[in-house]
Amino acid sequence: VAMETVSLEHQIQSVQRHITFLKKEQMELLHDLHLEILRLQKHCSELTHDLEIKELEARQQDVLDRELEEKCRAMEAQLQEKEKDNLELRKELRHKETLVAALRSSLRNKERRFLEELKRRSHRVTILDTELQKQTEAAAYLS
Repeated sequence: VAMETVSLEHQIQSVQRHITFLKKEQMELLHDLHLEILRLQKHCSELTHDLEIKELEARQQDVLDRELEEKCRAMEAQLQEKEKDNLELRKELRHKETLVAALRSSLRNKERRFLEELKRRSHRVTILDTELQKQTEAAAYLS
């Protein structure tokens, strides 16, 4: 019975040492797991922060893109309006060029008729001047 008691006490001590060893191993494993969880939480927080920043940048870029698209549409509308205005001005310019050409032609015709009339009158004045001279000479002769 004493032998059994000693053997039993050795077994109990051996089991207690195993339990103590297993508790120590479990504590180390738990400590390492907690550290890994903290590291993963930190990494997850960093990734979440990076994702939030990227989402914010993407939203800002979307806003900028929409603003640029709106400005582009406004500029295209202005361009179309300017092109329409330019077309109207070109039509008006062609019309005025036609009027100027017609006025020049009319002015040349009037100038030509004026010069012809001036020549006729000059010729008539010359004829009348010659007759006047003859009449003056005849009056002087008769006097």
